[in-house]
Amino acid sequence: MSAAAATAGEWPLWEVFVRSRRGLSHAHVGSLHAPDAEMALRNARDLYTRRQEGVSIWVVPAAAITASSPDEKDAFFDPAADKVYRHPTFYAVPDGVEHL
Repeated sequence: MSAAAATAGEWPLWEVFVRSRRGLSHAHVGSLHAPDAEMALRNARDLYTRRQEGVSIWVVPAAAITASSPDEKDAFFDPAADKVYRHPTFYAVPDGVEHL
């Protein structure tokens, strides 16, 4: 992005992920606009961890995220359905086996 675009108010969108004090993974908490990664990180800290609930923040340019489409969910996830060996019904469980 050019400096002219950044000063014109066309800052890129950043997705913000925060890991809470009690959590083991980062969770998406929101989005913000910022001219660069450093400013996005600082703004994310100010917006999403005001009560000191976070221990780590990730900011990711929204343009860098590739996602599957909800409209194509059946076709996209269909290949997993033909792998019967991934389902516990494929295996014979011996009598007397508990907690499998």
